[in-house]
Amino acid sequence: MKRESPIFTLVGEATPGLGGLIRELKAVLEAKGYRYEENPDTPRLVLNQITAENPRPYRRKAQGTLVISFLETAQMPPDPIASLYPYLVRALSNQMVLYVPGEGAHFLTLELGHYLEPDGPGFAERVYERIRPIASSTLVVNNRFDPDLEPELWQGDELTRALSRAGAKLAEWDLLPAPFPIEEILSPEDLRHVKRLYGIGGLSYGNLSVRKDAKRFWMSASGVDKGNMREVGRDFLMVKDYDARENLMALSVPPGIEPRRVSVDAIEHWMIYREHPAVGAIIHVHAWMEEAPATQFNYPCGSYQLAEAVAEKVREAKDPSRAIVGLKNHGLTITGRSLDDILERIEGRLLKTVPMT
Repeated sequence: MKRESPIFTLVGEATPGLGGLIRELKAVLEAKGYRYEENPDTPRLVLNQITAENPRPYRRKAQGTLVISFLETAQMPPDPIASLYPYLVRALSNQMVLYVPGEGAHFLTLELGHYLEPDGPGFAERVYERIRPIASSTLVVNNRFDPDLEPELWQGDELTRALSRAGAKLAEWDLLPAPFPIEEILSPEDLRHVKRLYGIGGLSYGNLSVRKDAKRFWMSASGVDKGNMREVGRDFLMVKDYDARENLMALSVPPGIEPRRVSVDAIEHWMIYREHPAVGAIIHVHAWMEEAPATQFNYPCGSYQLAEAVAEKVREAKDPSRAIVGLKNHGLTITGRSLDDILERIEGRLLKTVPMT
């Protein structure tokens, strides 16, 4: 896997209390091997210092740049999720940190939940450990579209029709686009902003795939309404490989089409299919099931590290071809011998609200 250089930078003006934390955190990052640069073109990590009056976003030049925004306040809000989520969205952040000097920091991510780190000895080191899963992650979000799909598959096949039926079934269940009800937290304007930024709409926040052969699988596109999937190259993508040298997913599409990107979780599905020939289908939803074994860290969606963590849990399952894996504070990845097999096993058992830890 091609790894990016761990360059980080600081943007924005820190408030007095936050400035001390940022200086200590900068020293911790450098001690951990990250390299600080001012105004780099494509940093790996950006520490974005914002204020409540001006939650200014950092405009990324590369998709692999991860942004953590820091905001100082005099006291912890009674409802941290409702208070922090709008700032997370407006600052276009992967993670939001609300710092209260003398008390601690609340952490929030778009999909991966909320947690608290209390102030005290070694605080900056512990803040680093909280942001490390995001700071150290390598996103696998780039696609290469090769116009080499077999002509007989240009209009789909029985497997794409099965994906369409499964997507419609999941849409009927009316699952949430996040582990908590964001429509109750955000204003209508901010909710529209989230939907535009992150492709939330219909069931666009989940994903489905089905094995085609030993090396390839069909998968839902990113940001597409899973309840209305019809077109090859636009709604369904044929994933044929992961290119480790270029760190991208290689896709086969019909010629002459402007394709959509495949779901960011394609790298995770690729790992599972490659290792377990008996797995015939995979579904990911933002819901929960009791006693599901869960990954340990909040790695970002689409990261190589999250894919490895999920693949490990599938490997540990009694039957990897019928595994249920919890993604901490996020949702579930479920393997099956077919899409119908998965739907039959989870119907009536899903909890819409994901427990936060």
